[in-house]
Amino acid sequence: MLNMITHGSPTDKPGLLIAHGLYGSARNWGVIAKRLSDDRQVVAVDMRNHGQSDWKKTHSYHDLADDMAEVLIHLGGPFDVMGHSMGGKASMLLAIDQPQLVNRLIVADIAPIGYSHTQAQHIEAMRSVDLSRVEKRSDASDLLSPLVGDSQLVSFFLQSLDVKNRRWILNLDVLEKEMARIIGFPDIAGQYDGRTLFLSGAASDYVKREHRPEIKRLFPHAQFAKIPGAEHWLHAQKPREFEAAVRTWLA
Repeated sequence: MLNMITHGSPTDKPGLLIAHGLYGSARNWGVIAKRLSDDRQVVAVDMRNHGQSDWKKTHSYHDLADDMAEVLIHLGGPFDVMGHSMGGKASMLLAIDQPQLVNRLIVADIAPIGYSHTQAQHIEAMRSVDLSRVEKRSDASDLLSPLVGDSQLVSFFLQSLDVKNRRWILNLDVLEKEMARIIGFPDIAGQYDGRTLFLSGAASDYVKREHRPEIKRLFPHAQFAKIPGAEHWLHAQKPREFEAAVRTWLA
């Protein structure tokens, strides 16, 4: 089963399951998850090939959705489910394929479509870091920064570096091999009839107006909201605003 980080205890409100995006981990969501757990149980998972979860040979969205379903069955779901980017795509597939496990759905800055951009360049950057020269996280930052160029992304990637053992806790080989699946989205014919929020960064181009017909086809009760000043990493760039939007919608 996926590695879980649990915040709070079960209450009379539905629990919330959080699925991170590509190169992320449950730890990335620690502050938001802890704050949202003041009135409900919140569980963040490490997706396969990330964090403390098992490394697998495949990384399709059907795989990821099935992994999340196993967790929800273990937790005695249904739960509310929130996923960002890759985790959002997995959450959408989970909701359509196994709606009995999903009370409500929040999709953070992603649409149910295939994208043309790749994220493989970040794998190359992480591989290029000579970990034998890394004694502390700042050493890795110095080596990675010229390769990535974005200080926020560097800090984000370094959360998946095990400095003590000089290794990335990301299955870079499989993520690279499966990149076409990760940036894509499977053809599906079903629908999820539950309440759904597509929460996006106002400065992001991941969820465009032209995506809405496909979103509405799969999620007929979808609602849309944007966080001003936020890009794709909206929960990291505007954490308090993100938390407030999620809390208000769940209430």
